[in-house]
Amino acid sequence: MDLRCLFKQIAPFAVKLTILATWVAGHAKPGCQSKCGNLSIPYPFGTGNGCNISSNFFITCNTTFNPPKAFLTTGNLEVLYISLDGYLRIQTGAAYDCYNSSGHSSYHSRRIRLAKFPISHTKNKFTAIGCDTYAYVQGSLGHNYSTGCLTFCYNTTDVINGSCSGIGCCQTVIPKGVRNYGVSLKSSYSHSYVLDFNPCSYGFVVEDGAYNFSVSHLADNSFSNKTFPIILDWTIGNQTCKEAKMHPLNYACKENSACTDAENGPGYLCKCLDGFQGNPYLLYGCRDINECDKLKPCSGTCHNTPGSYYCSCQEGFEGDGWKNGTGCRPKVVTQSQSFPVLVVALGIGVSLLSSLLFSSWVYLGLKQRKLTKLKQQNFQQNGGILLREQLSKREECGETAKIFTAEELKNATNNYHDSRIVGRGGQGTVYKGILSDGRSVAIKKSIIGDQSQVQQFINEVIVLSQINHRNVVKLLGCCLETQVPLLVYEYVRNGTLFHHLHNAAHASVISWEARLKIATEAAEALSYLHSAASPPIIHRDVKLTNILLDENYIAKVSDFGASRLVPSNKAQITTLVQGTLGYLDPEYFHTSQLTEKSDVYSFGVVLIELLTGLEAISFERPQHERNLSLYFVSVMKEERLLDIIDKRVLNDKSIEQLKEAANLARRCVRLKGEERPTMKEVASELEGLRTTQKHPWGIHDLPDEETEYLLHDSYGCGTSYDGSTSFSVGPDSMKNQVPFDIDGAR
Repeated sequence: MDLRCLFKQIAPFAVKLTILATWVAGHAKPGCQSKCGNLSIPYPFGTGNGCNISSNFFITCNTTFNPPKAFLTTGNLEVLYISLDGYLRIQTGAAYDCYNSSGHSSYHSRRIRLAKFPISHTKNKFTAIGCDTYAYVQGSLGHNYSTGCLTFCYNTTDVINGSCSGIGCCQTVIPKGVRNYGVSLKSSYSHSYVLDFNPCSYGFVVEDGAYNFSVSHLADNSFSNKTFPIILDWTIGNQTCKEAKMHPLNYACKENSACTDAENGPGYLCKCLDGFQGNPYLLYGCRDINECDKLKPCSGTCHNTPGSYYCSCQEGFEGDGWKNGTGCRPKVVTQSQSFPVLVVALGIGVSLLSSLLFSSWVYLGLKQRKLTKLKQQNFQQNGGILLREQLSKREECGETAKIFTAEELKNATNNYHDSRIVGRGGQGTVYKGILSDGRSVAIKKSIIGDQSQVQQFINEVIVLSQINHRNVVKLLGCCLETQVPLLVYEYVRNGTLFHHLHNAAHASVISWEARLKIATEAAEALSYLHSAASPPIIHRDVKLTNILLDENYIAKVSDFGASRLVPSNKAQITTLVQGTLGYLDPEYFHTSQLTEKSDVYSFGVVLIELLTGLEAISFERPQHERNLSLYFVSVMKEERLLDIIDKRVLNDKSIEQLKEAANLARRCVRLKGEERPTMKEVASELEGLRTTQKHPWGIHDLPDEETEYLLHDSYGCGTSYDGSTSFSVGPDSMKNQVPFDIDGAR
């Protein structure tokens, strides 16, 4: 009778334990739906009626599908997976822009708006597919944002399966904290040159690693119906952990859990403490892990404790009880046990300390030896021996490039500290360095390297180091002990022409006389590269951001990462198309034949920018005005030049001079290269324009107030050496990421 009474008392408690174990294992709130089709729904998510923590975590389970499908809140975003680590997987489609022989055939943009959960900036990539495509994603995160990438190709032989580096396919990251976005697609030539194998452009956000590009996708019309997974980050509320703990009734983290602040937007997450597992948002949701059963770590007796465990030996045995330790062994009583314990302990301690010091010395020695060996290997692979031989032959001819050690440049940049960064571009990062002799230098640290280009790299270093022109940034040397060679240039402290012309804080101080002087100096530098350098050099990326200004506002042409040396027996060379959108020579784009006239076209765009004060490419302008060179030529044909000239430089004294400069710029951007002037002719005509002025311009001729402003170092260490939309990476390759910021700066 007593046993039956005891059973009646224990049975309900046992049933409660069984129910508790069931809902904790399913991670759902008690009495709530834990699955919808193939999707598990852990709390704080739920299907309503108190099963979810808030309306943002509501899951609609649509049973009209077989199996049923889950959707986020009451919208149409299908949920594929929910993780308690703070993310969920949804799926959405792609935007597309298609053409046929008659022109536009179909267009569909793609937009997502989320009430609470931001799109993960670490687990997704914005992807575009096409051979005549520039795609961008726009939205709002407290302020407007816009980013995107370019992808071009002329035929399928240039496209590589699995590669989204800008040839047929490109990818880029999206900003932090994005909760809504829209994907838009544009085409420079309406796919007319690639229509037979790529009639459409596609753009979509996709989980990183979930999409693998194939050449066949360029002609795959089914992309308009395909869906792609996207990762969203979710958090609890809008408070930090510290703020949430001040309101215990609404605090979501339960027993045996810890709180962490969200990384992508406001709110916080809960996580079970080490040694516990389960759902940290449920009462008793974090359960102790019995390490003794799961790990079996002890050779002796294992004792499980809340969140941890320990091992021990039974009476009559000695040791630490661990499998990986001394284990447990029978105690042996000998006469030697009378030896003083302190002496034994001291001897063991000294031995252990000696072993530790010796091991540390050996480790450090091996590490230093490995580092030295790696530097030597990099030096040889990067052509250091060949460069050293070539430089030794040229020592008698005067100053040549110096080969710097990795340690010298590391010390010069304070171990490449972020505070020393003065610019980021498609080819790498530029740091300001201070050498041991006090000289300031610019150190370019590239992103990638190509061992097949070692001979060409060595030749370019030698040739560029011999250039001694006041309007060309001087190459001082390089470092070959790193995996990718580092280039060392003279430091030009006053920033780029782009910032002085298009940055509102500086544009008002650049008079027409100043602009004409800068244009003339840049033209003389390019003329020198084309005509006087041996062998001739084609810059291949002439633009405002590659024209720097020193403390005296003397123009210096920079960034020769995309430049090509012209063999003495050739007037043109064949390359993969490379350059910057808006400045790129259309003849070079269509034929891949690079000539000196390609630089002339790009310089013509620079001259047009100086005349108009407008950027080469701007998506804020109407569609027919977005490409500045095309818009400028059309205005010239209509004889409306004064409508487009920058009003800040337009006055009665300068009108004739502006018209002559405009006619020169128009000749520079002619579609056929043979109809363009040479850079030598351009430089001569610009110099002629300057000499016709009644009052030759110089810094000292400016009003006192304006001169003081011009000489002020408003950039400092924050000056960017690259501020435009560029898709050049290295020799004969395209950049895979292009931000479309409103101000044009990276």
